[in-house]
Amino acid sequence: MLKITTTILFFVCMISCNEKPQNNTATTTANSIQGTWKLLTGTLIEKGDTTVTDYTKDKSFIKIIGDSHFAFLSHTLRTDTTDFSAGGGAYTLSGNNYTEHLEYCNAKEWEGHDFAFTVTVNGDTLIQRGVEKIEAQGIDRLNIEKYIRYKK
Repeated sequence: MLKITTTILFFVCMISCNEKPQNNTATTTANSIQGTWKLLTGTLIEKGDTTVTDYTKDKSFIKIIGDSHFAFLSHTLRTDTTDFSAGGGAYTLSGNNYTEHLEYCNAKEWEGHDFAFTVTVNGDTLIQRGVEKIEAQGIDRLNIEKYIRYKK
């Protein structure tokens, strides 16, 4: 009896040792992007020029992503000006491909356009990268945004 039990335990150990390790590759899911995100930096590359904006100093920008829609709000932290922007709409997510359909925007010429991005979530950090293109406005630029999950 002891020999049978030992043999069974041996085979159980061998089978468990042969299990494939789980793939820990970060995949963006709807649950992982939902929430409120604070923009840390925004990088725009347009016609060979690169502009980096630090949103931790004179500006504040948040993006709220729900189960089907997103919204963004931005304003200056300076008291001598009223720089403000807002917008939102529906989005789709397939793997790391995130597409925003901008339905509302204080800059009306941006409304009705789709913007495709690649998103990655690593812990509390979200990176969004894609091309913003509106031919009628002459806008064709790479936009890279780094967010941190907003904590209360």
